Amino acid sequence: MTREARLFVVSGPSGVGKGTLVARVRARLSCLGLTVSATTRPPRVGEIDGSSYYFMDDAAFERRVQAGEFLEWAWVHGHRYGTLKREADRLIAQGRSVILEIDVQGGLSVRRAHPDAVLVFIEPPSMAELERRLRGRGTEDEASVSRRLADARKEMELARSYDVRIVNDDLERAATELAHVIETYETNGGPSKDVCDQA
Repeated sequence: MTREARLFVVSGPSGVGKGTLVARVRARLSCLGLTVSATTRPPRVGEIDGSSYYFMDDAAFERRVQAGEFLEWAWVHGHRYGTLKREADRLIAQGRSVILEIDVQGGLSVRRAHPDAVLVFIEPPSMAELERRLRGRGTEDEASVSRRLADARKEMELARSYDVRIVNDDLERAATELAHVIETYETNGGPSKDVCDQA
């Protein structure tokens, strides 16, 4: 079966479980590429530079912005996050679809630059459940939780701009749905390298 390498964007509010979902789907679809984002926020415990994120200070990030090295970037919760073009280009050149786990601002920026990108929005079952998950992480202070919930309400309003919306009320079901979306868009495209079939 031929597959077309596609650019997929997965967005949703902080705490909705995007990272866990993407990890589950990547375990099922072994050839799916995941770019490493750059950020100006400091590393959390256990995060590794070049693996979790490319951690850089504001000056280094700005130099790359001015050099046009980002596919997209945005301010999120007081820090800058972005996807380096080289990360996506490297994977697509190998015939591998790319999945970007980025915020809604970044997702809409990718859509403007790449109209054929597939945008998937991950929704919480409810705002109350999202708040419970955020507080349960134990990584945010009260001001940060309040800011993230306020941002979540704005992001939910932009969900209609996305191609697909998935409610993460059950992790296994949501992962199955996301994997199905990716496989459907890949196989309904055109011919490309069959790297997934060879893996």
